[in-house]
Amino acid sequence: MLNFCIISGSARAENNTFRVALAINHKLESLGYQTSLVDFRAYDIPLINQGDIIPEQFTPFQQLLTESMHLANCIIIITPEYNWSTTPEILNWLHRFGDKRFKHLFENKVFATVGVSTGKGGKAPALHLHSILNKIISFTDLDSIVSAKIFESHFTKEVLDTEGNSLNNAMYDAGLNDFAHYTARITNRWIGFKAF
Repeated sequence: MLNFCIISGSARAENNTFRVALAINHKLESLGYQTSLVDFRAYDIPLINQGDIIPEQFTPFQQLLTESMHLANCIIIITPEYNWSTTPEILNWLHRFGDKRFKHLFENKVFATVGVSTGKGGKAPALHLHSILNKIISFTDLDSIVSAKIFESHFTKEVLDTEGNSLNNAMYDAGLNDFAHYTARITNRWIGFKAF
């Protein structure tokens, strides 16, 4: 059975990103997949000048993040649009963990990206993530891939409630359903592929 790690990449107290994370979690669970949800409101990864990251001294958040990544076949990163890019927390996480010490967390995975906006937007941060993830995969020589399909969550407050339940916008629901099925299909194909 496929296992998905869903990362809600906003550290703001009340954010729309978590609504989308819950909606994707609901959808994937309804399709029979295993999921884990990592909420960046608990984020505590230090900056480079604030000390080293030591696995034996992981905080509860760091432990949840790394265990969820390790067990996942697919990692879905959900980011709000933050000054036309992704969030500082996501950038710092990928900077601190996207090196050779932690490459096993990124190995043999499918990565999928979601951009979140209160209006019409979200593609720019998702594309930025594509570039960073592909660089990590290339630099650390991983058997992983970034899925081509991006889901853009437009007008998020108008289409999802705070628990990630649909407010019955047919176009949004169809897009979310398509993203979930496509991501699962690509993940199934990728992890089933045997190199020779």
